[in-house]
Amino acid sequence: MKPVLPALMLAIMLAVPLHAWAATSDTHAEDQAQIQQLINRFKSAIVAKDGEAMRSMFMPGGSWLQGLDNGSLATVRTKKPEAKQFAPGSYEQFAHFIETAPKDKAIEETFDNLHIETDGTVGTVYFDYRFLVNGKPTNHGVETWQLAHTEEGWKISTMLYSVILDDIH
Repeated sequence: MKPVLPALMLAIMLAVPLHAWAATSDTHAEDQAQIQQLINRFKSAIVAKDGEAMRSMFMPGGSWLQGLDNGSLATVRTKKPEAKQFAPGSYEQFAHFIETAPKDKAIEETFDNLHIETDGTVGTVYFDYRFLVNGKPTNHGVETWQLAHTEEGWKISTMLYSVILDDIH
């Protein structure tokens, strides 16, 4: 009978951390759902050409960096020889781009292979994207966001993405 008691104690000790982990996962599931809502608002703001909505999703002072693949860089350099492979930008520039896009041009960004990670305070979103104008792909790549859970909800603090121009591939 003595060997049963240590086995029972071990089972109880293992169950307690598993229960704590399950409670934490439930909290993160709620955060992941909120992050998914941020992603949906981001995509909707592009389609609606709503620059103000786009601006509201970012933390002021955050960073933005795009990187061209080698083929795209070579193509861009035929028109702009000083082009760099990696170039900073800003959410302000992107918000201006979408709100001033011609009314007769539909713009959209699609996301595939979406991964969301968070501990409830910070998070990461990683996905494959495709940018479309009038339903035609113009560029695609991989995009990642660093997120912060602020008093106003989840905000994008950093964006990094690759650009592969579709008309050259």
